[in-house]
Formats: sequence, structure tokens, C-alpha cells
Amino acid sequence: MSATSHAHDEAGQAPLVGSLGVDSRKLGLWAFIGSETLFFTALITTHLIFYARTKADLAAKGMLEHMDPKLYLGIDLTTILAAILLASSLTMVLALAATKSKEWPKFRFWLLATIVLGSAFVLGQVYEFTHLYHEGLKLAPQYVYEGETVKSLFGVTFFVMTGFHGLHVTLGVVWLIAVYFKVRRFAASPENPMDVELVGLYWHFVDLVWVAIFTLVYLI
Repeated sequence: MSATSHAHDEAGQAPLVGSLGVDSRKLGLWAFIGSETLFFTALITTHLIFYARTKADLAAKGMLEHMDPKLYLGIDLTTILAAILLASSLTMVLALAATKSKEWPKFRFWLLATIVLGSAFVLGQVYEFTHLYHEGLKLAPQYVYEGETVKSLFGVTFFVMTGFHGLHVTLGVVWLIAVYFKVRRFAASPENPMDVELVGLYWHFVDLVWVAIFTLVYLI
């Protein structure tokens, strides 16, 4: 079977195959994911660098025990949020499988489950941001403890990094909702499998980014 006919079978429509033999829509999304991977790598690396500097400054002043920025971060909520996103990856896979087998009731159930889980993650992150702010983790570049002033960009880099990820998840939820209503209205459209596959690729990407943030920022 040729690459062209194989792609036709996968997508259920005439594929937009480029010179590399890959559907141009999928190739474009992979290029976007590659650029976003570099973007998040830069954000995570910057955050870790400034955390190391802040930790060294606090240790030098004997304040690390009382002002370690990671004391603000609660592992319980973020563990739940990580579990929610991992579960949403599974429901996304099941939604795509239902689309390819044209089992539309199952597709609607699993995609709605993905939307609900994604929305729950966003709401959980909003709650976390609010809680951390009231606990004292702010965007201010310096903190004062018992008359001592310590400059720290931990709060800035933390909120920028996790905030941009939350924005990506929010955009993913909007995309999922759009695909859900499009497929529901035009169930016979040959474009449906590719539409679901594309949003699925993006959704798995934002899930993996959170796994990286959770591991490097919260656990280590």
C-alpha cells in the first residue's frame, strides 16, 4: 500500500500530502509543537536557574529554612492535577479510536470526558494561583523577612511558566469543544478523523509539558 493511499485510509479523505509524504496539516502541527517545546524548555530552564540563585542567596543569609520559595508549593493539589491531565490523555485516545470506528455515541462520551477533565485542570490551576498569591508567593522581585530584603524572580518565573501552560490547556479545551460540535453536526464528514487526531496531538503535548513541569518544579 502506498503512503498516499495509507494516509487516505487513516484520515478518511483525500490527504494534503506534501513533498515529505506527510499530511501537511499534521506536519504543520508537529512544527508548531516543536517550537512550543523550545519555548517551554526556555521557561522551565529560566525558572530553575532563578530558583537556584534564590536558594543560594537565602542559604548565605541563613534564611533558607524560613523562606525557601518551594515551601509555598503544595504537592497534593498538583498531584491531583497531574492525574487529571493523564486521565484526559486516555479519554482523548479513546475518543479518536471511536471516531475511526465511527462509533459516535462513544466518541461524544469520551471527548466530553476530555473536555470536563481539561476544564477541571484549568479551574484547579486558578485555585492554586489564588491560594499561592494569598500565601505570599507574588510577582514582586523581592521579599522582606525580619528586616532582610532578598531579591527573587522565583514568583515571576513560576507564574509565567505555569500561566502560559494553563493558557495552552484553555486553548486546547476550546479546540476540543469546537471539534465536538463540528463532528456532532457533520458526523459523515470524511475530515472528522483527522480533525480529532490533530487536536489529540496538541492535547497530548500539553499533557506532557505538565508532566515535565510537575517533575522538575514540584518534585525535584
